[in-house]
Amino acid sequence: MAGFETTHFSSSYLTPSLLSTALKNSARMGSFLGGLQLHGYLYKSGLCNVLSLQNQLLNVYVKCKKFHDACNLFDEMLVRNIVTWNTLLCGLATCGAGFRSILDLGFSYFKRMLSQMMGPDCITFTSLLRVSVELDDVEIGRQLHCFIVKLGLCVNCFVSSALVDFYSKFGLVGDARCTFDCCLGKDLVLWNVMVSCYVSNCLEKDALLVFSLMRLEGVNGDGFTFSNLLNASAVLGCSEFGRQLHSLVISLSFDLDVVVASTLVDMYAKNENIADARKAFDGMVFRNIISWNTMIVGYGQHGDGKEAVELLVGMFQEDLRPDELTLASVLSSCGSLSSFSEIVQLHGYAIKVGLQAVLSVANSLINAYSKGGIIAMAFKCFSSIAEPDIVSWTSMIRAYAFNGLPRKGIELFDEMLLNGKTPDRVAFLGVLSACSHGGLVDEGLHYFNLMTNVYNIEPHSEHYTCLIDLLGRPGLVDHALEVLTLMPFEPGSDQLGAFIGACKVHGNSELANWAAEKLFVLEPGKNANYTLLCNTYASKGCWDDVARVRKMMRNRCNDKVPGCSWIEIADDHRILCNIKSSNIIDGANLQAEGADFVYSLLAAEKSNVYRFG
Repeated sequence: MAGFETTHFSSSYLTPSLLSTALKNSARMGSFLGGLQLHGYLYKSGLCNVLSLQNQLLNVYVKCKKFHDACNLFDEMLVRNIVTWNTLLCGLATCGAGFRSILDLGFSYFKRMLSQMMGPDCITFTSLLRVSVELDDVEIGRQLHCFIVKLGLCVNCFVSSALVDFYSKFGLVGDARCTFDCCLGKDLVLWNVMVSCYVSNCLEKDALLVFSLMRLEGVNGDGFTFSNLLNASAVLGCSEFGRQLHSLVISLSFDLDVVVASTLVDMYAKNENIADARKAFDGMVFRNIISWNTMIVGYGQHGDGKEAVELLVGMFQEDLRPDELTLASVLSSCGSLSSFSEIVQLHGYAIKVGLQAVLSVANSLINAYSKGGIIAMAFKCFSSIAEPDIVSWTSMIRAYAFNGLPRKGIELFDEMLLNGKTPDRVAFLGVLSACSHGGLVDEGLHYFNLMTNVYNIEPHSEHYTCLIDLLGRPGLVDHALEVLTLMPFEPGSDQLGAFIGACKVHGNSELANWAAEKLFVLEPGKNANYTLLCNTYASKGCWDDVARVRKMMRNRCNDKVPGCSWIEIADDHRILCNIKSSNIIDGANLQAEGADFVYSLLAAEKSNVYRFG
């Protein structure tokens, strides 16, 4: 189409057929200048009143979002057919998203259409239903539904699918199902839209029932059907049904569809069957970046950080480059493992490919470094973000809280408020944790009251755990007991554990025993609960009580797993990527040199080969 921007047209070769092709290309490529030149040529050549060419020119203007020019052209047309009206209405619906004045214009033209006795068809109504969704106006959609019924178009699968989708987006599942049932000759698209309606509205069981009905009607389904059903079984945790779907997918050869195969991997991972997820992944004939990300995220969610890193290596070997989701997932896994060398290598790669400024990657870097205790690097990553979101602020606040710098965490929280950020319950949990770890009782109570009274956030169990720990650490056990007993729900294991810990520190074995009895009812088979009470009695020298609790632990619990520690040794080096360079970064050496050296080395962007240590 670039040629039309510089070429003078000649009537010897621009026939109506060629003009039609040129207009279609202009619309497809969004070439407004090409459309203008073609418009001028139509007038010059006397073809400006050819309806088919006018309709295609109108399509060029709406595809280029030049609605003023489109409306002017429309108003100048002497003859209009249903294609003309639908072209304008479809364009306003598709390209006017986010612009209420443009969307309202669609209904203005629809009224003109009716006043000029032009009967709407299926495409007209699907466009207007889309406009109703964009306007978030369900009543207009209902009125359109009535009009559709009056015209007898409700039996049309195309229109019924649009109606079911419309009601689905507003959460009106009952209306969607009534519309679905009224259409007698259902096609595959309509079945799929109904299944999708149930899945998107968290009614996974109903989606499975619709699929069963669909099978009884002799409709096998397609890749879209199985992707939705596998998502439903993942949410429901229906592992057995997921396996049955897997068998059906294989028998119908949909396992060759990369989307369906990736959804299979996701289904098994969410059903806690990570081994089956890996088998499904290894059995994929074709893989794309989404397939790899699905498996990596699955490993990360199951705490298999090393496997996630190994899979990342496999991505590079397949000549695939990770995106921000890949990096964020692997960084989260490495953070849980406190694997310093992998974190540094991934940080270096993110800098090289320009992903270090992406919020998800930057936030994952903050978490990864803070879990490894490298708080200076975490703050440098935070400072590098141009516009931190609430997750960034919260991650850094929690990093300070859990690395022995509670005052800095509180200062950062106050700075966040000054920057106009509205804290959520996770942000308040971070600042309460900072106050708890630092023994800052007055500050902690201030932020708890700020959360409940100013921001109207209802405290969850984690907030009460922090509050009990905050009061219990400095010896305000009676106040902690008051919070424990006045909570709007029954105390859980975390709250009781925090209270027993406070009783242990301050030698209140009587209250510790009271809380422990409640804890043993909640978690009778957990060794740590009995050990906590034993230590409380031991600190007071109550050895008979220690022996009694030890006997209870032997009778009710399995053998206690001994504690262990681990370190990272730079022996087994694995290649992560190789990008035309001989410079090598050794993770162990970087760790020895310190965080400042690491950051300056990464920022220099000189090293292109990374090794795992």
